[in-house]
Amino acid sequence: MIVLTDAAIARVKALQAQRNTAAPLRVGIKNGGCSGLSYTMDFAEATVEGEQTYQCNGVSVTIADCFLPQLQGMELDYTEDLMGGGFRFRNPNASRSCSCGTSFATPKEVGTPVACS
Repeated sequence: MIVLTDAAIARVKALQAQRNTAAPLRVGIKNGGCSGLSYTMDFAEATVEGEQTYQCNGVSVTIADCFLPQLQGMELDYTEDLMGGGFRFRNPNASRSCSCGTSFATPKEVGTPVACS
C-alpha cells in the first residue's frame, strides 16, 4: 500500500474535478528513465484483472499486483516551487533515484517488475 500526503490528496481531487471523473488514481511502473524504472500515473476508468484498489484518505488508488513489491510503503507528495508543481515519490524500496524524481532502481531482492498484462 502507498501513502498520499495531504497535498497529493488535494491535487488528485483537483485533477479529478477538472476532468469530471471520480476514477481511481492508477500508480504503476514502466521500464525507462535514467535509473532504469519510471513511475506512471493516470486515472483508471476501469480496473483490470490483477489490479487492487485501495483507499488512502478519501482517494482511491489502483496498483497492479506485479508492482506492489516495488511500491510498497511509498509516499506520494505534491509540491509547487519556482519551476512549477509536480508529484514527488518517496520510495523506501528504491536503491537509487535520479534527480528528476521520477526515475529509480530497486535492489535485486525487491526485483524488477514484469510487464503487467
